[in-house]
Amino acid sequence: MNQVERYLKEASLAAVKAGKYLLEGLNRKKQISFKGQVDLVTSYDRQSEEIIYAELSRNFPDHSFLAEEAISQDNESEYCWIVDPLDGTTNFAHSLPIFCVSIALVFEKEIIVGVVYDPARDEMFTVSKGNGACLNNRPIRISDTRELDKSLLATGFPYDVRVSPDNNLNHFSRFAIRAQAIRRCGSAALDLCYVACGRFDGFWEMKLKPWDLAAGALMVKEAGGRTTDFYGQDFEITSPDIVASNGLIHQSMLEIITLGLVK
Repeated sequence: MNQVERYLKEASLAAVKAGKYLLEGLNRKKQISFKGQVDLVTSYDRQSEEIIYAELSRNFPDHSFLAEEAISQDNESEYCWIVDPLDGTTNFAHSLPIFCVSIALVFEKEIIVGVVYDPARDEMFTVSKGNGACLNNRPIRISDTRELDKSLLATGFPYDVRVSPDNNLNHFSRFAIRAQAIRRCGSAALDLCYVACGRFDGFWEMKLKPWDLAAGALMVKEAGGRTTDFYGQDFEITSPDIVASNGLIHQSMLEIITLGLVK
């Protein structure tokens, strides 16, 4: 086993351990607090983060660690684990089984490994740079849909949707009359994985964080798709917005998004 394979194995094991913990709590009463008007967090988010940190820090004690909720450890390492311990918290809080654990490893600001685990469906998406993407150890590829009007798209809305004019509603309305259909599942990481395996043809969203996007963005790229920001520049870990697609409809998506950009 080479080092990249070890990274992938340990990240997968950590994701499964955290995912099983989350699944056990799905239908239980949850302690919920709010980081904003609609941005909530549960005790399960925090405990899942602790589980992942314990596993990864034991195996890779010199690596840095950045997670959504509380744990941030800078070891001045070229390697940094970027973790969303529960992507789809709102769904989870309502016992809706659409959520996941997302873990990515960055080396010198470049994503090299990613895992996204959906415990409700027992689906494990894995990826490493240059080696393709898999779903439950089987290679996945993007769709071959060529026209936007035959495309199934996905998106989400930022937490400040009630107060900011830059809220994605304008993009949504334009895509709604151009695409075949749009889905809003509530987990950016899963949306990106679904683009990678061809369930969705494209995805766009704004005001996201590295832990929302890191693993899924590499998944799309390694499955043969394309990822950019809203302006068509190559996606980077610090990009706050993303357009991900099978590549064939990418330019059409960018053209619609350009029309709706808030000046």
